[in-house]
Amino acid sequence: MSGNGASRYQEDKVRVAVLGVGNCASSFVQGVQYYRDADPAESVPGLMHVDLGGYHVRDIEFSAAFDIDAEKVGKDLSEAIFAGQNNTLNFAGEVPPLGVEVMRGMTHDGLGKYLSEKITKAPGSTVDIAQVLKDTRTDVVVSYLPVGSEQATKWYVEQILEARCAFVNCIPVFIASQDYWNNRFVKAGLPIIGDDIKSQVGATIVHRALARLFHDRGVKLLRTSQLNVGGNMDFYNMLERERLESKKTSKTNAVTSIMGHTLPADDVYIGPSDYVPWLTDRKWAHIRLEGQAFGDVPLQAELKLEVWDSPNSAGIVTDAVRCCKLALNQGVSGQLDGPSSYLMKSPYTQRPDDAAREATEAFIERHARTREAARRAREAREQEADAPTSTSAG
Repeated sequence: MSGNGASRYQEDKVRVAVLGVGNCASSFVQGVQYYRDADPAESVPGLMHVDLGGYHVRDIEFSAAFDIDAEKVGKDLSEAIFAGQNNTLNFAGEVPPLGVEVMRGMTHDGLGKYLSEKITKAPGSTVDIAQVLKDTRTDVVVSYLPVGSEQATKWYVEQILEARCAFVNCIPVFIASQDYWNNRFVKAGLPIIGDDIKSQVGATIVHRALARLFHDRGVKLLRTSQLNVGGNMDFYNMLERERLESKKTSKTNAVTSIMGHTLPADDVYIGPSDYVPWLTDRKWAHIRLEGQAFGDVPLQAELKLEVWDSPNSAGIVTDAVRCCKLALNQGVSGQLDGPSSYLMKSPYTQRPDDAAREATEAFIERHARTREAARRAREAREQEADAPTSTSAG
């Protein structure tokens, strides 16, 4: 699956490196295995398309992986996704060896107070990340670093820019949504999708839909809250409240940005709440909205959403890396506006989800068409070069 003999700039595969081999990486790797024989004509839960712009799910291949956990570093990626503290579902069965060894990454602020109680840092120094990305001809780097990894994220982004890779930022450190970093990617001629992954049907998308429904149906939203609990290392890490600022900002803005009016800060609470070990990779989200309907009569909605947290985001990343590859092929740089707004909580441009999906579908159709035209032109040139040369007698 690793296809290490291919040219880095080949167009047939989407070569992906992952930063952090936790539950989310596990679900992503499993998903590529699970759907490798999916019929492009069929609908697959959680994917926009089995074949997205000419790239089937099986066209994703893993080129490199980085982590700092002693229980994962040195293992093949197919083994590491089930090692250490990972506790998500194994829905793909046995994942065959990928020929990708998990390498020692950079720590910086990636290992917080609570994670350090559970994870033993691998010995040795950080590998040359940029050089590895170049040597493995990586197209797209996906960040699954822990929440609160501000300095580690920025350090890795510098390596990604040096290696000239596209970037999918799944965590709430603001890169794609910031002019400084967006301009860096534009100048480098590289695409980026971010920030902070929006799950298939997670707490954020459900909360957004309800808040928008209140607005569209003329109910004045007065107060709202979202409390989340889970039992994976993401929730354990977030017990360290100092690491939560960007996460709370991201989740809150994702909901309030499409609300139609501004609420006082004290009337909105959206964020992680606590760690419950026996939930493993399940997440419980408790969402409440209080508003005023006709005649200022109270109207309230409350629900509980239960999901397996990591598989809930894996399809989103599967689509994101393929969108990045389309952009790489066509020389499209900077944050990808449609895909970022549809796939991420904190994009450069916030828009309602139906409009974001339309923009993403238009992006895919436009660049798939261009890619197909380029393929036909290339084949025509090759046929012309292979055609026998005719000569006439003088």
